[in-house]
Amino acid sequence: MEQEDLVPSAQRQTLLFSATFPEEIQRLAQDFLYQYYFLRVGRVGSTTDFITQKVIWVDDSDKRSVLLDLLSSVEGLTLIFVETKRGADNLEDFLWGKGFPVSSIHGDRTQQERERALHNFKTGKNRILVATDVAARGLDVDNVAHVINYDLPNHIDDYVHRIGRTGRKGNVGLATGFLNTNVNKNISRDLADLLRENKQEVPSFLESLANSSSFGGRSRGGSSSGSRGRFPGRDFRQHTREYNWNSRNNTRSDSYGHRGNISAADSHWEDGGGSSWGDR
Repeated sequence: MEQEDLVPSAQRQTLLFSATFPEEIQRLAQDFLYQYYFLRVGRVGSTTDFITQKVIWVDDSDKRSVLLDLLSSVEGLTLIFVETKRGADNLEDFLWGKGFPVSSIHGDRTQQERERALHNFKTGKNRILVATDVAARGLDVDNVAHVINYDLPNHIDDYVHRIGRTGRKGNVGLATGFLNTNVNKNISRDLADLLRENKQEVPSFLESLANSSSFGGRSRGGSSSGSRGRFPGRDFRQHTREYNWNSRNNTRSDSYGHRGNISAADSHWEDGGGSSWGDR
């Protein structure tokens, strides 16, 4: 994006897609986007009902044995997320010793090692890939049948990106998360809300953990974990927009020079952004 031979912004079209769009990422994107439109499809930060989500209680000492049972019961490509690079290496060694075709990918691997691991996973040579969050975003592999959160992340947006590796392009998928008291409680309330929103089963132990978490606790982005603000599905520029209404031709424009038609019944015009108003 910063090379001198890149086509100037006024002569190219740049699009950025993301399942979650917190303000810090929007500000980063603004470095490369010029007078852009913010288009929202559905609720930013949610997931799809093509993915069956399951949360099971697993003590740390039992994780490996439960994982072996899952790997033996679910066929197809399986992506296992762990929290640390050392954890990825250790789990890969363990599964390889048990005879499973497995590789791993994390930040300490060279680009060549990452590409080889990813190729072996895509082609099915190694149907299991152990990964850190380096593989949570932007990884597009067809037919990932199962995503296992061996270590649940600390933030719900990371969870959304992780399980989004399955259930892609209209395919169905399965996501299983291992939960116990060592899991950061910040995610428990958000996870329970996400499961309810997608009409998934919310286990009683997750409800208890969510209720015991501090009310009004902070999630990433500094918003209350009980609010939808943790997934800001609105253009962060909304606070600086100034709209000018033209009653003669029933249009209005904003301080960025965008213009659109509007009627009283037009629900796509939103002061908060995050809609298709810029294209109307």
